[in-house]
Amino acid sequence: MKKLKITEMNRLTTEEFKEQTKTPLVVVLDNVRSLHNVGSIFRTSDAFLVEAVYLCGITSTPPHAEIHKTALGAENTVEWKHYEDTHEALTALKANGYIVYAIEQAEGSTKLPSLKLDVSKKYAVILGNEVKGVQQSVVDACDGCIEIPQFGTKHSMNVSVTGGIIIWEFFRLMTK
Repeated sequence: MKKLKITEMNRLTTEEFKEQTKTPLVVVLDNVRSLHNVGSIFRTSDAFLVEAVYLCGITSTPPHAEIHKTALGAENTVEWKHYEDTHEALTALKANGYIVYAIEQAEGSTKLPSLKLDVSKKYAVILGNEVKGVQQSVVDACDGCIEIPQFGTKHSMNVSVTGGIIIWEFFRLMTK
């Protein structure tokens, strides 16, 4: 088996990416502190044709060298918006017909392997702060919570890892 060179991967240009049909998913970052996590979410969102990334509260916005370091230009391909408060983003999403899930460990959460999606609907997922998670008031306003089952001694994962798992699963379920 021979590894592919970048020139053999037939990657889209920025213009071609913008023209692609997007996965009907918006990723919302609720007060994410790490610029590397923000960049990583952009890069994963590019890989799976996410419609947009919403950056809320203290979450930094492009252009920024530390975001670019992990996004590698995906901050220029994936649409993004900044909201002063995550509730503003949530209100806008719901007004536009999105079903909104917090990615959080919560009573009554849907375990990721049990998630069922309606491919005719649009979705948004909210990923929370590295220490505090998704704000409780935001969780309360969501349509539900999705939880990634964990089986070790830790109770959480890095937000960019969580984002990668969630974004992949939505892409997989929405593009069958």
